[in-house]
Amino acid sequence: MDNTNKKGQIKKESLPGGPMNRGGFGAMGQPVSKAKDFGGTLKRLMGYFWPEKYLLFTIIGAAVIGTIFNIVGPKILGLATTKLFDNLIASFIVQVRNAQVKQALLANPSLSLQLSPVPGVEFGYIGRIAIILLVLYIISAIFSFIQQYLMVGLAQRTIYKMRKQVDEKLSRLPLKYFDGRTHGEILSRAVNDMDNISSTLQQSVSQLITSVVSILGVLVMMLSISLILTIIVLLTLPLSIFVVTIIAGRSQDFFRRQQKSLGDLNGHVEEMYSGHKIVKAFGHEEKAIAQFDVFNESLYDAGWKAQFVSGIIMPLMRFVGNLGYALVAVVGGLLATQNSISLGDVQAFIQYSSQFTFPITQLANIANIIQSAIASAERVFELLDEEEQVPEVKHPVIIKDEKGAVDFEHVKFGYSPDKILMHDMNFYAKPGQMVAIVGPTGAGKTTLVNLLMRFYEVQGGKILVDQVDITKMKRSSLRRMFGMVLQDTWLFHGTIRDNIAYGREDASEEQIVKAADAAYADHFIRTLPDGYGTVLNEEATNISQGQKQLLTIARAFLADPEILILDEATSSVDTRTEQLIQKAMANVMKGRTNFVIAHRLSTIRDADLILVMNHGTIIEKGTHKSLLAKNGFYADLYNSQFRGRV
Repeated sequence: MDNTNKKGQIKKESLPGGPMNRGGFGAMGQPVSKAKDFGGTLKRLMGYFWPEKYLLFTIIGAAVIGTIFNIVGPKILGLATTKLFDNLIASFIVQVRNAQVKQALLANPSLSLQLSPVPGVEFGYIGRIAIILLVLYIISAIFSFIQQYLMVGLAQRTIYKMRKQVDEKLSRLPLKYFDGRTHGEILSRAVNDMDNISSTLQQSVSQLITSVVSILGVLVMMLSISLILTIIVLLTLPLSIFVVTIIAGRSQDFFRRQQKSLGDLNGHVEEMYSGHKIVKAFGHEEKAIAQFDVFNESLYDAGWKAQFVSGIIMPLMRFVGNLGYALVAVVGGLLATQNSISLGDVQAFIQYSSQFTFPITQLANIANIIQSAIASAERVFELLDEEEQVPEVKHPVIIKDEKGAVDFEHVKFGYSPDKILMHDMNFYAKPGQMVAIVGPTGAGKTTLVNLLMRFYEVQGGKILVDQVDITKMKRSSLRRMFGMVLQDTWLFHGTIRDNIAYGREDASEEQIVKAADAAYADHFIRTLPDGYGTVLNEEATNISQGQKQLLTIARAFLADPEILILDEATSSVDTRTEQLIQKAMANVMKGRTNFVIAHRLSTIRDADLILVMNHGTIIEKGTHKSLLAKNGFYADLYNSQFRGRV
């Protein structure tokens, strides 16, 4: 299930607990994602609780005790009602008898009749019942608090463990995993699905335990009072199940339509907002508004039906409950008049009948939520089960005297085993050389860099850095030798100072300023309101493209790598900024081995070695002059760029 839009961003409709996800019956109307292997996923999820099984048993015990003490309450309260009713009846009988005695004495004063004392209400007995009830409810509240407190802690520790596993797993996944999936899909698994599991563990598991105990406990208490009344309540149960299953299932269809319409609307708004300049430039405002109206109308229609259908569940459940209540009241009253049951038990039974239907409805609701949580857990487990990158060697080689020599020996590589891109690549870059990599789109230039950085593993041959096979080194040690300045600049939300120091955490303020000065960025930084403390927004749109590129060059300069990778860093800036960046790059490249991916061949005339690639193979290599003299593929590329200027 992909919860992302075209740009890889998480759709709002995939977020759990969104405002339009709920109808009048809470989560009952939510669209349910079903797990492929419910039992296996549930068993694996429960495995996270097993190390704390005793705490889990304590939680279950606290839930059972708290629920039982709460269930016993109506039965105890019924004793007080019965006693109060008996006192009133006794008082009424004595008062009637005394009235008859008074009339007899008035008629015949010689009769030896005496008035009987009118019994009062036994407040002592009722008071003791009230105290017992108070104690019961306090104990129930205490155990419910203990259960909830322990469950929150257990759920958070479990989710903490799962989040940590996911984070560690992401760091061990190869680059091909991220290349093959949208960022939104990965974020959906690591964030949305984890939040869904977290909320379910915190709330639904506790409700599940209390609902099951409530149903069993209430059923036992009802049977202990009256079998006939219990049968009456059970006869209304199929009607409750019918309402929950049929109408809730119908509401889910409408909610799915609502979520789809919401996704279409969000995607349209996001596209129109991000590209509003293009929309205005081509005069598509009216067309965009018309399309919005279509999506909005569809969302209104689906949302109205979803909310209405889910909203009538509770009134129907109340109708079924009231139907049972009326039947119990009538039959219970008849039984009470025949002294087959006490009035207090009738009152208690009415309370139990109302308590019996609610946990059944709640169980149906919880089953819905748990099913969705298991589906989320399955998606998380799929991520955790993904094939990892090749493990690090146990005894890695550490290069003490780093020089920056790079040697490709018979390298073979393909993104899939049946489609080999590089069959036999060989070249040697001496320390301090500038190596340019040129070729048409799809020739394998970026692939070569990915192999060099060990983002992908070679399928044959080997790559040596300073005569050491890179597979014998730790990835972190290898990548510390490299600095990268790419065409697509990447700056994070933070200060300019932090962005420059990203590649060197222990950098001093003086070193940061020196790196910025070498990259010709110091001047424009100081013209900003907060200088080096200026905070860049999420996409660094509060500075220009050229300024962003200068900051990435300063970052590479501060990292002071032995090998520098430059990927046409000036292709998206103006001529003056390009000259400035070229000067900054020249400063950074001094004394290092440099790999330059070039599209404009005029920038690599002075390269010590030019690798001409096509279809993943180096078809030519040499200097600019020697390659032009060959009058081959490179010469054709070079002349095609300058033919129009001659």
